[in-house]
Formats: sequence, structure tokens, C-alpha cells
Amino acid sequence: MDKQTLNVAFATQKGGSGKTAITVLVASYLHYNCGCPLAVIDCDFPQHSLYEMRERDSRAVLENEYLKRMAYEQMREPGRAAYPVQKCRVERAPDMAAELAGNGNYDLLFFDLPGTVNSSGILRTIAQMDYIFAPVSADQTVLESTLAFLDVLQRMMLGKETSRLKGLYLFWNLVDKREKSELYGRYEKVIAGMGLPMLTTQIPDTKRFRKELDAENRVVFRSTLFAPDKRMVAGSGIPELAHEIISILKL
Repeated sequence: MDKQTLNVAFATQKGGSGKTAITVLVASYLHYNCGCPLAVIDCDFPQHSLYEMRERDSRAVLENEYLKRMAYEQMREPGRAAYPVQKCRVERAPDMAAELAGNGNYDLLFFDLPGTVNSSGILRTIAQMDYIFAPVSADQTVLESTLAFLDVLQRMMLGKETSRLKGLYLFWNLVDKREKSELYGRYEKVIAGMGLPMLTTQIPDTKRFRKELDAENRVVFRSTLFAPDKRMVAGSGIPELAHEIISILKL
């Protein structure tokens, strides 16, 4: 029996949650560091930020000999060629996912979804996700919006015959180490009361998450073409998050 390609998304109802940056970092870490075959579908219309990042990454490599050599050396390693990044409207995403799963030997398909359920076709697409991981910050507005969104998915889709959804997970993002830990404890009690699991990994609020690949810099962090640099990935929480997700997905 052929293995099933898993559909995974980092999804919230609030813009600025960092879901696109985390999608890129986790996808690149799993693919380039761990050898996990995957592809990315950017259906966050109209900006298509992740697809545009791949375009910028490609231009940076063409303009810089150091990056060009890096790309060449990486591609010589089996299974480390660049993963595909496709863009489409959200209502088209399930069909594109079926095409990718049928044409390639992928363990995972990552989706960059729009930040609102008001987008046409998004509920049909969410119903085709196997797992959703929701980044949340210790902000009451962000939390209430995200929990309301996940409550709907939990009641309408989780474990239902009309949906593939097998798991909803939250994790703390943009964590300010100066904040008191009791704040997180209070919020986690509310989340636990809803029966929603919280990952143990916490992603810190750090400027490195805004650092993209460019032709002037040799240090790579957020890129669709390279693994995050070991010096920058330390303390970022990305390796821990990636391995926690691997454990949940049983890859």
C-alpha cells in the first residue's frame, strides 16, 4: 500500500502571527537538515509571500557566487535539491495537493493559508489538512481569535468523516522572556479546558526571524533554498519544533 502524503498547515486567524516565517523555517529544516521529502503550497492570495520569497531567494543565488557555490554543494547531496513552492488560490489548493502527491514521493505538503476564514474556499481546503499547528502569542486579542477559530474546527471537522483533520495543536510564538511565566500558565489552563494540546516548544521573539537571504550576506536563516545556519538556528526553537512535529506525525 502506498504511503499517504500528509497535509500540514500553520494556521491562525490573525495577521502578523509569524505563520509564513515558521512554515519556511520548519519546511527548510525538515527538508535540508533531516532529508524529509516535502513541497509547499502557497495559497495566501493575493500576497503569496512564500512564493515571492522563493523568487527573491533564486535571484540572490544568481547574483552571488558564494551562494551559488552553496546551492551547488547542497544539491549534490541526495534528496537535498530545492523543494517545490507552488502558488494558487485557496479553493484550488486541494486539487494542487492531489497533483503533487500523485506526481512526487512526498512525505509532507505544507500549506500557507490565508489569515481569515472569510476567504472563498478556505473551509474546504482546511478540511483537507491532516494536522494544523497554530502559533499563538500571549495577547488576549490574538488568543481569543485563534481559540474561537480552533473551536470551530474542533467541532466541525476534527475526526469527522467529511474531513481529514486528525489533530489541532497550539504552540507559543513570539515569546518575550521578560514576561512573567504566570501569564502563560493562566492561558494554558483555558486552552487545556478546551481539550486542545499545547506543544512544549516555545518560539522566542527575536529579530532573526525577519532575516531573509540576500546577495550581500553569507549567513542564511529564513530561506526556501537553504537550511537555516547552525549559528542562527541555535536558540530559535526551530529544531525543537520540527522534531516535535515529526513525533506527532510519526514520520
